[in-house]
Amino acid sequence: MSTGEELLRSRGLRVTRPRLAVLDVLGGGGHLEVDEITRRVRMRLDSVSTQAVYDILGALSRAGLSRRIEPAGSPARYEARAGDNHHHVVCRGCGEIADVDCATGSAPCLDPNLAHGYEVDEAEVTFWGLCPACRIRRDTDH
Repeated sequence: MSTGEELLRSRGLRVTRPRLAVLDVLGGGGHLEVDEITRRVRMRLDSVSTQAVYDILGALSRAGLSRRIEPAGSPARYEARAGDNHHHVVCRGCGEIADVDCATGSAPCLDPNLAHGYEVDEAEVTFWGLCPACRIRRDTDH
């Protein structure tokens, strides 16, 4: 039995070829838009609808097998790295997204002093800036 099959079964999800294909695409890394995931899944399977991919991504996210992020001004993106409360850095120039491990030690911004009665179990932080390639382009354009 493959790892994808084991993962799906361990979360109570039916094993289907489209679900396995989406897991495989996400396992390749990155922060992918639905259109890109659909394109890559279609390279593996005869056909799959965009709606089916949305449904699969929703099921995988609810099961903790993928994570949906929505940086401001960007469509939703999905990644396989889930459940570890990591954060992201987004390039203002090209939109590239990279993972940033969760802050360790004292991080007062991640410990709300007024949580309004909520039991906080995750903090979502997005850092913004310029990636190395966009910084070089900016510096050579001036």
